[in-house]
Amino acid sequence: MTDKLISKAELARKFDHTNLQQEATESDIALLCKEAAENGFFTVCVNPYYVRRVRDLLRKTSVKVCTVVGFPLGANTTGTKLAEAEEALHDGADEIDIVMNVGLFKGGKIAEVETELRQIASSVQSAGVDRICKVIVEAGLLNAAEIELTCKIVNHSGADFIKTSTGFSKAGGATIEAVEIMNRNRGRLKIKAAGGIRNLNTALALLRAGADRLGASQGVSILKELQQMYVEQSSRS
Repeated sequence: MTDKLISKAELARKFDHTNLQQEATESDIALLCKEAAENGFFTVCVNPYYVRRVRDLLRKTSVKVCTVVGFPLGANTTGTKLAEAEEALHDGADEIDIVMNVGLFKGGKIAEVETELRQIASSVQSAGVDRICKVIVEAGLLNAAEIELTCKIVNHSGADFIKTSTGFSKAGGATIEAVEIMNRNRGRLKIKAAGGIRNLNTALALLRAGADRLGASQGVSILKELQQMYVEQSSRS
């Protein structure tokens, strides 16, 4: 991707417009949906409690509904994650972002991690061919070899995306290095970069590194930066 070729509409469709804050109110979520519809973001990403409300608010728009499962630690039981995913799908979620059990992974229980992800991905996809399953691997807690291994596990699970981060870990959010490793080992997967994407330069750099989708709360201000960049380029030409 070259920066000069991306339009405001194209960049907007890369964003999952996100508010996963603990203190988010109904009015905050309503504003999130309004911004998503006005700017043409791909999805709104919210905590499961708000899925039904968001579905209603976005019903007459093209914006899809995304939610999280096992968030933010990933240490729930498989049964809990499955129940959470199934309820969210019933409430109207189009996309489910699951947090991998990083502790199990770091402890070497790779088969158990893959089995859990396969069960949840299968449940998501059985709800409809257009439903999307993303796996959050919390790349900031992993070294390069571990990120490569998560790509293999997520590929085998049948999920659609591998996602860098929750944005809530002490290890931070998306990095260029993590996305580049994922891009080299992605197989059939798409990549979602999330966590710490607060400006246009970061967003464009992550897209260049291989990200297909961006999870961020600052999408509106990032689009304004892009618009301003075009204004400045036009005034110089």
